[in-house]
Amino acid sequence: MTSSRTPAGEDRDGTGAAPTFRSGFVALVGRPNVGKSTLLNQILGTKVAITSATPHTTRTRVRGVLDRPDGQIVFTDTPGLHRPRTALGDRLNQTATSTFDDVDCCVLLLEASAPIGAGDRYIAARLRPDTVIALNKIDRVDGSKVLHHLAFAAAELGLGGAEYFPISAKTGAGVPALVEYLAARMPAGPRYFPAGMVSDVPEAFYVAELVREQLLKNAEEELPHSIACRVTEWEWPRIRCEILVERESQKGIVIGKRGRVLKAAGTAVRQQLAPGAYLELFVKVEKGWQRHPDVIERLGY
Repeated sequence: MTSSRTPAGEDRDGTGAAPTFRSGFVALVGRPNVGKSTLLNQILGTKVAITSATPHTTRTRVRGVLDRPDGQIVFTDTPGLHRPRTALGDRLNQTATSTFDDVDCCVLLLEASAPIGAGDRYIAARLRPDTVIALNKIDRVDGSKVLHHLAFAAAELGLGGAEYFPISAKTGAGVPALVEYLAARMPAGPRYFPAGMVSDVPEAFYVAELVREQLLKNAEEELPHSIACRVTEWEWPRIRCEILVERESQKGIVIGKRGRVLKAAGTAVRQQLAPGAYLELFVKVEKGWQRHPDVIERLGY
């Protein structure tokens, strides 16, 4: 996989002039559960986006900043595009598609362990021909299937100018090559975020997302769109987080038998916060919240 662009930081004309500083924006797009958030965390070497096996875990645009001596890449993790059934679903799709034209490059993630489907074609049809294709989860299949999948993707998606990278967001295989290529694609530009800054997500919002992540992992029954979390009070070290469910019956799932689920989630979140944090979790019923745009707006989605 080659690029005609000069690699980031390289002396372009051999005159000894200072290397060009390159910066820009890259959107990670794809269907739900293709590994966009996992890839973002892998690229940055730290956790800035929550992950789970539950579809539609990502609900907002999450920016992660990769700061390098030769440039800066601002990655945007987007919600998975899908056929919406609620106002929340519509908002997730709008959030994802509105990103396409605001970036220098899009990376479309596909699954090596799943066939290319209508959802992949739907997304590809809305992307520029020079989109980068990342075939993720290659750790789940053998090499011959990876090559077959890449060839099939090239023929099916109609992205004639695309570059293809087989990767594993989980193990990191192939990710450095993808990052180097993207760095070379970035135009000459300034540092958009201060050195050392890895995300622009507000701390309170991130804590609420950590709570939701742990509830999804610990609940015995699926609660994909039925829960939302928001921090309502922050007086360090005390943090109060409210958990919204749509029906009274869902409170029991979130709390768990004898409070098991809520306790496990709170413990796991506190382990990811600064020492001394005191996290209070409360469960509240907000009937049909995901169907009401005003509630969705209030939650920051």
